[in-house]
Amino acid sequence: MRDPREAYGLIPTRGQDRQAAAGIGERGGRVVFVLPSFAGGGAERVVVTVAGALAQQGRDIHLIALSGAGPLASLAPAGLPVHVLERPRVRQALPTLIRTIRRLRPTVLVSTISQLNLAVAALRPVLPASMAVYLRETNTPSRNLANLPPFAGLLMRSGYRMLYPKATGVVCNAGIVAQELELDFLVEPARIHRIDNPVDIAGLRTRAQPGRRTPGPGARFVAAGRLTRQKGFDRLVECFARHSPDSHLTILGEGPDESALRRRIETLGLAKRISLAGFEPEPWREYAGADAFLLPSRWEGMPNAALEALACGTPVIATPEAGGISEVAEDAAPGAVTVAAWGEEFEAAMATVLAQPPSAEPRESLLPERFALESVIQCWAALLDRRSAAP
Repeated sequence: MRDPREAYGLIPTRGQDRQAAAGIGERGGRVVFVLPSFAGGGAERVVVTVAGALAQQGRDIHLIALSGAGPLASLAPAGLPVHVLERPRVRQALPTLIRTIRRLRPTVLVSTISQLNLAVAALRPVLPASMAVYLRETNTPSRNLANLPPFAGLLMRSGYRMLYPKATGVVCNAGIVAQELELDFLVEPARIHRIDNPVDIAGLRTRAQPGRRTPGPGARFVAAGRLTRQKGFDRLVECFARHSPDSHLTILGEGPDESALRRRIETLGLAKRISLAGFEPEPWREYAGADAFLLPSRWEGMPNAALEALACGTPVIATPEAGGISEVAEDAAPGAVTVAAWGEEFEAAMATVLAQPPSAEPRESLLPERFALESVIQCWAALLDRRSAAP
């Protein structure tokens, strides 16, 4: 099987490989991950997972959160030091963030989510000069910026072009994101590092059994994500009103659009056919019990929930705008991922899904092995060790 690090130019020497397995780089050094909060989004889940896995290797890993709010804080392992600033707004957090970084004196700083990335990149002159700064970009920037108010979008686009190229590197999770960073935001290809989202396939599949399924004869669908316009649940509700009356849809997540979605579900008379089930920190039983996972997103980077659904053996129906899921479709088994344009094509794909209640034997994973937690952590370790070994 091809070493997943080949795709990223992160093949270490044998000596470095042994050091990575032991949890140290050639020079070691502290790595600090920064994220806005422990909200239940895929970006936050990936950071907590990666930081926790690296810490469990024995590496000196710290996590800074601007706010301690959110359900994912419980996922951080006991050995991972977490520094909560209790400053949820980026602008308010900057003085405390600077002091915390200076106190921790990391060798490498890794930031995630665009607004925080831009703030960290802008702070570079007042942070330790020897510190490497990596920005993790999780969405296709152009679509993200297009949905901001005009002035805010223009300001952030300028920030991307001015600040991202100066970072030590930009880590992204999909080829479409890497392409935009290079062509639209002028980041040198050598500074772009594509590392997949990690999925603990074996552990997830164990906790996914037995699958949880809404009773009834028809097809059962599941969707998950923040309840925002980006995720497209508003149009999925409209679509479901035209679908088979014995089918059922469970939407997992929370967010600012929840009240509007509930009102629309009531207006359309779909209260018995669509469940807004809230955030579920371990949604895998719902994934395993469904006949298909629906991804109606208007834009994405690499949708983590869809990867986890595939690991549970549940096929995915996604829009072409859903970022790197099209790349997953190329590597996955036939029928695992259906990419369908929103509208009639998407609805036609849903209509082909047949009810298949869970059996005593769990379905096989449909997720390509390159997303396995161990492979992805090797890629992160190789990137960090290469930086630690730099003069």
